[in-house]
Amino acid sequence: MPPVRTTLTLDDDLAGLLKRRARELGVPFKEAVNRTIRAGLGEAAVARRRPVPKTVPHSFGFRPGVDVDKLGQLADELEAEAFAPAAERPRDPARRQRPRSRP
Repeated sequence: MPPVRTTLTLDDDLAGLLKRRARELGVPFKEAVNRTIRAGLGEAAVARRRPVPKTVPHSFGFRPGVDVDKLGQLADELEAEAFAPAAERPRDPARRQRPRSRP
């Protein structure tokens, strides 16, 4: 759609702010006005000129048999175990118990 030319009357303080913003950004006054209006209307994303970033997949090299869908569950269980008082923690017979020192 071609740009629409129109006459717009701005308050002096608003025109001053827009001129300063244009200088800060190094863009023409017209572009500063358009950006500001888009941002105010919430359409800044619609007027995006850069392409949307793409997600690049990565293989983390999990060993066969590791169910990656259950990693979150494992993390939750380990966190809960770390915060549980020692008396409430289930004893794992596979873990080696340290001998208690006697005074």
